[in-house]
Amino acid sequence: MAPDPGSYADFTLSGFTEALASAEPVPGGGSASAVAASIAASLVVMVARLSLDRPKYAAFTATHERAIAAGEAARQRFLELADADAREYSAFTAAMKLPRETDEQRATRDSALDVAARAAAGIPLEVVRHCRELLEDVESLAGRSNLNASSDLDVAALLGQAAARGAGANVVINLGSIADTRESERMLAELEVHLHQIESVTAFVHGQVQSGTLREPEAA
Repeated sequence: MAPDPGSYADFTLSGFTEALASAEPVPGGGSASAVAASIAASLVVMVARLSLDRPKYAAFTATHERAIAAGEAARQRFLELADADAREYSAFTAAMKLPRETDEQRATRDSALDVAARAAAGIPLEVVRHCRELLEDVESLAGRSNLNASSDLDVAALLGQAAARGAGANVVINLGSIADTRESERMLAELEVHLHQIESVTAFVHGQVQSGTLREPEAA
């Protein structure tokens, strides 16, 4: 198992990309997806702050304030999930290396793999869930925020979409090691629902940004 690097939130950007480029198995695609989602959340907060207290966008103040709070929470949560993904994948690789020469050893290894695979799939699925929530905040800001920052909102949606799809790939790759097929099928079905919704919201945001227009405030 690779040594615990501490929290990726404490890395410099250069340090994280250097760690990602190394031959170590972690951080890998799961952590990279979570970090990308954190960047998307940061853009949500930025766009909301660039809109708050601007007379032209005063009707959308409640949306801006909610997006700032939600985006800040999501930014931190995604970084925590980046750390969790690395820990769980390290545990999975450690389980893979357990001896399997005897029936008892094989049974122990299979049990450890099952537990580790559930966690290794569960963490990126949590990333996808939070990406869907984040995209809902992006959608609420589209057409209700500073039009001069609309391209940044488009980038937030695209990054959130990419993060969800990347995390989703990590869910799928681990499902085959889960012994309970009903559980793996449930996780796959949930993943597909989230990804479908994320694709729809991303397309809507892009279209709204391209229109360059404002829309009605959210219902109270």
